[in-house]
Amino acid sequence: MAVNPLNGLRAPQKLIENKVSFAGDSSEVSIYDTYEAASRVYLEADELLFCGMITGRKIMHHPNDAQDSPGTVFLPHESFVVAPGEAVEIDFPDASLENPTTCLTVEISKEKVSQVSERLMESLAQPELADSWQFGNPVLHTRHNSETQRLLNRLTKLFTENHPDRNVLIDLNVTELIIRLLRHKTRDFLLTWCSQDPEANALIAALDWINSTLSQPLDIERLCRHAGMSRSRLYVEFKEKIGCSPVELQQQLRLKRAAERIRNGEAITAVAYDLGFKSPSHFCRRFKAFYGCVATEYKERSGR
Repeated sequence: MAVNPLNGLRAPQKLIENKVSFAGDSSEVSIYDTYEAASRVYLEADELLFCGMITGRKIMHHPNDAQDSPGTVFLPHESFVVAPGEAVEIDFPDASLENPTTCLTVEISKEKVSQVSERLMESLAQPELADSWQFGNPVLHTRHNSETQRLLNRLTKLFTENHPDRNVLIDLNVTELIIRLLRHKTRDFLLTWCSQDPEANALIAALDWINSTLSQPLDIERLCRHAGMSRSRLYVEFKEKIGCSPVELQQQLRLKRAAERIRNGEAITAVAYDLGFKSPSHFCRRFKAFYGCVATEYKERSGR
């Protein structure tokens, strides 16, 4: 039987999306528990809405999807970000009293997001990139790593504690979440820009090289020559603008590509070798460290 982290806090008032919220100065953190299967539950965002899965599985539908669209499966270690004024519909296929589906949401004011995003945009290499960075899909589905998942778990745990500094701690965690969200968006934006203009600047040339050679061992010297940067400059650029080293980025991109292919029904062993992992066991260790579960469990959760 699953243990809901909020069981000791209150009895459920409703079976579908039972909500407990904490309102701060610039954000509202809510935890939704759903205790029975349901479909097409409407959710609209007044502000930027970050949804992080804690337990269970959801299927998300955007109003622009085709009527026969199966929707997007939403699992722990994944986030759904809804832009202000946008809406989604949610299916809860597996929810029950014994195994509730739990999701944490953070509704963040435009002012709070702008404060951080302005600082991050300053780090982009060209003015036209910074201008374009502000735009994107109205609904963003992302797969995050164990560090972000631990952050969501900390936010969840804060609801169960009567800590004298709980409000401050929640605000600090929300700020960190915004930074991670915007950093992830920056990285995705730059990677998308690679396919449009792979030679826009040295950093984008390096990103394009990594993204197009995921199955090969990363040769840092060749990467430096391709990007036209010294080794030290390359690492500085990655640290400041991407938030990790080139090798770490390649590993993350490999794992995210692997997750997409596994969700699409491909064999785990074939995916592991195709993306350059030494062995299936090596791949499974890396996958579990990043996603919090082994690849076979991830495939089962995805309904494949």
